[in-house]
Amino acid sequence: MKSYTDKIKEIAKRLLKEDKVDMVIGYRKGTVPLMHQPFFATSEGEVDSFVWDSNCGLNLANYITDRKERIGIVATGCNSRNIAVHVVEGKIQRDQLYIIGVPCQGMVDRHKLAAMAEGNIASVEEDEDKGTITISGQGFSKSVDKAEVLQENCSICVHRNPVLYDELVADEVTEQTREQADPYARVREIEAMSPDDKWAYFDDLLSDCIRCYACRNACPLCYCPQCFVDESNPQWVGKSVDPTDIRTFHLLRAYHCAGRCTDCGACVRSCPVGINVRDFTKKLEKDCLELYGWEAGLNTEQRPPLDTYKPEDPEDFIK
Repeated sequence: MKSYTDKIKEIAKRLLKEDKVDMVIGYRKGTVPLMHQPFFATSEGEVDSFVWDSNCGLNLANYITDRKERIGIVATGCNSRNIAVHVVEGKIQRDQLYIIGVPCQGMVDRHKLAAMAEGNIASVEEDEDKGTITISGQGFSKSVDKAEVLQENCSICVHRNPVLYDELVADEVTEQTREQADPYARVREIEAMSPDDKWAYFDDLLSDCIRCYACRNACPLCYCPQCFVDESNPQWVGKSVDPTDIRTFHLLRAYHCAGRCTDCGACVRSCPVGINVRDFTKKLEKDCLELYGWEAGLNTEQRPPLDTYKPEDPEDFIK
């Protein structure tokens, strides 16, 4: 997406030249295909490393926590919502930021593309006009429609445009309605299962987990100075890959994100074994919407419903 890349570079150079920011956080080409890296440009010369395409799936809000500099940052819809969450939670000040808004057309699912490849993927090409992705490796080359390999969170997204920005790199894209996207279809399928089937489903879902914590480390919400899984005194959860310890980690992490998760998909994208941990966070997102009318990160004023208390709150749940 050359037009987006060129505009990001133009804005970043201007911000640095005019000394309006100390750095601009964007993406540069990764060392492995399908995974572009976060990149901090602190000079005009470094800006030429910036890229934008359908492999910019990591959430850059993860890199602004508690920073003191003046920061320019590239932000899609979900990234901008996580920036808003950071502002609400006091992890960054809004006036420290110059948000370069990117109307998002979705990220490709690297796990889907890897499954289609007939070997290791060596290169990825995106044809913006045709809407195709071409993967190539030793002895193979395959083109697919981008729509077929979008990340699931992108295919059901209803906030593609940044909700918070100082400047856009392009005109806003058309948003899907909730009726068109049906973002909770998968959650409803799981809710309809019997207790035994749910148990079996989640056991199978987590069976490949190696507790590498890539999902946690890629999440902009996981900024605690010490994560509960790393504490040893007291030790809240075992360090092993015992199924009970794995379930405890994923369930507690999901509840930690309740009312704060924007469904950016960074957790799933970073998982080396392809576990769809969004099955946990999406359920809690649905509950927050249905019980509290709440979506995370839509403004910088309101705190999430689960970290506020008012004396007049209903207490029917107390037995």
